[in-house]
Amino acid sequence: MNDFLHRYVLHNLGLKLLSLALATVLWLAVTRDPIAEVAVEVPIEFHHFPAHLEISSENIPQAQIRVRGPERVVRRLQPSDIHAEIDLNGARAGERTFDLSAHQIRAPHDLEVEQVVPSQLRLAFDARMTRELEVHPRVIGTFAVGYSIAQVVVDPPRITVTGPKARVERVEAAITDPVDVSGIMDRGSFVTNAYVSDPLIQVAHSEPIRVTVIMEKTANRGR
Repeated sequence: MNDFLHRYVLHNLGLKLLSLALATVLWLAVTRDPIAEVAVEVPIEFHHFPAHLEISSENIPQAQIRVRGPERVVRRLQPSDIHAEIDLNGARAGERTFDLSAHQIRAPHDLEVEQVVPSQLRLAFDARMTRELEVHPRVIGTFAVGYSIAQVVVDPPRITVTGPKARVERVEAAITDPVDVSGIMDRGSFVTNAYVSDPLIQVAHSEPIRVTVIMEKTANRGR
């Protein structure tokens, strides 16, 4: 056994180790990927959002993340592989500035985050408010000659909305999509939707709105 070790293993051990090292270096030089960089735009994710708050800032920018790493990894990169996260734990009503740095970015472990734009994000918060609003129908069209609207029935007559308190308080009513009653001489029933123009106010339970328009014959003029 010792003779085998000396003859086949330990003989010229230094040259063998040197050859192995050179082969390893050559293999790494041939197989190692070149380094590449890419910028990816991703939405900012908000974690631990307080249940009683709403964001009252209308425009929330996306984060542009510039990452660097092996070209093979960069080529396969998808926007969904990178996450920009802000922790809202403890947030209160009012304005607050959040840092957005490499520490808030989750990316594949082979990549390094080189830059985050914007580096800070300023948000306004307001208390969440839920409120019922009247639904005002929007009736359009050319009435038949000698007819006018006698009554408009809306079902349901009210909807529930939620959003930042200050903005919800300013809203007077929800509006339906246009209902065209052109040519109707008796009654017409339409299924439509109601909306609130403020983009930060949401309809809590979206459901179709039925608008029934009842026409009546007007008195002849000149009699």
